[in-house]
Amino acid sequence: LRQVSDLSDFSRGHWLRELLCRREEPSHVQSSPDGQHLLLLQKSRPPTLPRVVAFEHHSIAGADLERSWQPPQPGPVGLLFLQSPGAPRSWVLAVVWEHGRTEVWHFVVALGWQLLQTLELCQGARARVVSVCSQGASLVWCEERPPLGAHSDVSKCAFRFCVCARALEVGEQGVRLGTVRIVLHNSPEYQVLASPQHVFLVPAAAGFATTSKFLLIWHPEKAEFTITAPSAGFIHSKVLRSSSESDFRKLLLGSVGLLSGFAPLDIHTSTVSNSGGLLLVSTKGSVSMVEPDGTQRHIFDLEGGPLAQGSPVQLKTFGSILACVLAGVLYLINQNSGRLVEKEVLSMKEVHFLESQGEEDSIHLLSQTGIYSFSFSKSEDSSRPEPCLVEMVFEEACRYYQRRSLSSSKLTVEKLKKGGTFQAPVVLAAILQHSFHQKQKPAQDLQDTYAKLLSTVSLELQSYMSLELLKACVVCAPESEVESYCKELVEQEVSRILQSDMDKDNLAYLNSVFASFPKAAWKAIRSCLQLQQNGDGLLVARATPEVWKKVLCQPQLEEVGQNGMVPLFELICASFLRFKPKWLPNFVELTQQYISSSWSYSSKEGPEGRVPLYKRALGVLARKNKHSEADDEMELELLLCSKRPKAVLQALHLLIRLKQWQRVVEVAEKFSKLSPLLNKEIFITLLAEFAQHRELDPYLDRLWPLCPAELTASDILTVVLQHLPHSQEDPMPFSREGNELTVGLLKPLLQRVVQRPSVQDEMYSDALQSTTFPPPTPPREH
Repeated sequence: LRQVSDLSDFSRGHWLRELLCRREEPSHVQSSPDGQHLLLLQKSRPPTLPRVVAFEHHSIAGADLERSWQPPQPGPVGLLFLQSPGAPRSWVLAVVWEHGRTEVWHFVVALGWQLLQTLELCQGARARVVSVCSQGASLVWCEERPPLGAHSDVSKCAFRFCVCARALEVGEQGVRLGTVRIVLHNSPEYQVLASPQHVFLVPAAAGFATTSKFLLIWHPEKAEFTITAPSAGFIHSKVLRSSSESDFRKLLLGSVGLLSGFAPLDIHTSTVSNSGGLLLVSTKGSVSMVEPDGTQRHIFDLEGGPLAQGSPVQLKTFGSILACVLAGVLYLINQNSGRLVEKEVLSMKEVHFLESQGEEDSIHLLSQTGIYSFSFSKSEDSSRPEPCLVEMVFEEACRYYQRRSLSSSKLTVEKLKKGGTFQAPVVLAAILQHSFHQKQKPAQDLQDTYAKLLSTVSLELQSYMSLELLKACVVCAPESEVESYCKELVEQEVSRILQSDMDKDNLAYLNSVFASFPKAAWKAIRSCLQLQQNGDGLLVARATPEVWKKVLCQPQLEEVGQNGMVPLFELICASFLRFKPKWLPNFVELTQQYISSSWSYSSKEGPEGRVPLYKRALGVLARKNKHSEADDEMELELLLCSKRPKAVLQALHLLIRLKQWQRVVEVAEKFSKLSPLLNKEIFITLLAEFAQHRELDPYLDRLWPLCPAELTASDILTVVLQHLPHSQEDPMPFSREGNELTVGLLKPLLQRVVQRPSVQDEMYSDALQSTTFPPPTPPREH
């Protein structure tokens, strides 16, 4: 730490030091955008009055700003610096009081602080502001609107707050407030925190348990609210088209049942980062970032165990570095990688972050003894250029060896780094460090064994580095280019996972990729399987056997379904249904061809040993929300492409139910050739239909040739009699409707059966026509 000021260069510096040294309520310190002014909000106990005091750098002369109040009078709830539209470098200070009065101050050189105007922010006289922030040229606040009468219903009193927005314009004619915009009414109490384009609504600590299970994110430009329960992975967005839809209960309509099952949010401290995300610190010391789209990303875990309710945590971001002060310890954390860059024990307990004017690689801290600067550029870049990947090697090795260890002792990264039993992670870490440190030098400094291994994994290293570069591009790219980067990123990630073990974690990751980027995942899987149409219009795949095995991998039942996770084959089938439905039956057929060439037909080890592929594909089809005629056609195609007897018969019954008699006959002719047993089942099914109605009469000349050789005339008559429709009237010799079965319709079939030789005649025909009778005795083996 380097001291840059002892506070003597501030106006009334001795008083500033005195206020900072008081052991009372925690102070709130804020610096002006130009760094020339410090505002101190001091909450004191009687007899000392609480006050807001401004201190000027370089002892600039002029009128001072000091405002105090006598409790229980309402105090200030926000000190906001607002940019003046007329002059880019000009700003004003808005002091917002609890009862809604807003004082707009302006600092003029040689004159000091001047009160421009006093405004009433709230419309109701009984309103009370509980939280306020500035979003662009507008003020956004949460106010309490007490009910007119005394309510006995506690739930009604809980929803007495309202979130409002109002433009504040500073011009040459003075300060003007715009009309009040109701953002959300009938809501619980929220703390409002603004980023450049969004406003985060964090539930107050004293709120109801039912409303403290989620965050709200308001997007002013889109008039849209995002409801997110980050730890549970729940995100739902809703556009508010009219003021009537801005009711809190209407906003949650449709999500209440799901949200009620979530655990309450664990929030100790919250603030907004310079990237526009919401930084959250839990009571367990876990630091995470909630993005404007509602997704959450874990960053770091602070040391020291659970945090007490009154223990302050200071947070501020400087570029990609997150600075955090807890219990006199300064942590510098890389927001992108979550790695600890520096840890410094401070000699002072209470510090405040200040804006670092023009210095992106340093942090300014205000303490009781002065202002200090801490530079982190050298500590971040000089020691280890790529510590993230090296650390990941040891962490992954820990998990790998721990799963396979019979010992009860816990394996740690420190033990692995010392070497000894497990040499693989040490060798790989040395190769990685050498590769990143010596990019311009040959690998002659490495041992021969290391150099050989480096040449082996060089392509993997290049692939990893290109993937990390692509991820950085996605983070930094403008919104118009994000989609193209995401497509490439998803393709690389899907390809990487298909080359690794398909365990539960990888499968869950693939599920999230397919859910978040469905179109990109579809294109990625087409590329990995090399799916394309040949000249005949048939689907072909040139994937390797290893990739096919990953596609067909089916985890244990207890690993699937508990969290909505589905196997990869089902994910691919769902993508086919969404983007290329007509290819799905061909894909199932291709997969079956690979199985038949790799596993025996009834092997229990193969994928078909448990659930046939066509049934898995039908399961995906059944999960569709709306069923249409195209789905019936898809079901038929999936059943028929399997060529399994049960599936073919199921398809035949489906066609009969749909009364598609032309296709019924076509399917019967095609699949009767597969096996005699299937031929017999198909013919008996159609014979039963023939006995019940006259729809098949035009196709009898195509049906009778399908009659199996083992069926006799008595067998045929038995089937027909069993399936004749039961008539409620007295039997008559001639039907009035003309749709009854007659002997004349059956005559061609019966003649065909009677005239052909029996099965027994065919069995003995060879023996009877032999030149020698009886046949010679076969030679005996001695």
